[in-house]
Amino acid sequence: MPAVFDHSHRVRQEDIDRVGHVNNLVYIRWLQDAAVAHSAAQGWPTSAYYELGQGWVVRSHFVEYLSPAFAEDEVIVRTWVSAMKRITSARCYYIIRVRDGKLLVKAETQWAFVAFTTLQPCRAPEEIVRAFEIPAEPPGTDLAT
Repeated sequence: MPAVFDHSHRVRQEDIDRVGHVNNLVYIRWLQDAAVAHSAAQGWPTSAYYELGQGWVVRSHFVEYLSPAFAEDEVIVRTWVSAMKRITSARCYYIIRVRDGKLLVKAETQWAFVAFTTLQPCRAPEEIVRAFEIPAEPPGTDLAT
């Protein structure tokens, strides 16, 4: 199971804002989509969290926009869990344009594990914690590797 997960996406026309590049909120959606896809690849699809009655919710996002993406660009959202505690988790992301390997975005999301009925923080079960390997060092942005 991959510690570092690559989620592919092609920029659609509806992702573009009035300035002519991808809207900032779209990048946030891509981050969440990549996190959900990585969790599913690790054996924890959304349905498993609902069955458990517990799961991850976003506490905060930090996004650094480095360069824009445009309609029809293919991008990779590279994501990995950088820290896992009893109740919280940090997940990092790079958004990379495929055609030139340019790093477009660096981001991090702080997640909290909660009970869905109360939205109160609770300890993540050990089987979930074990499902996510933390890389020894951050991955690179080279798409050839």
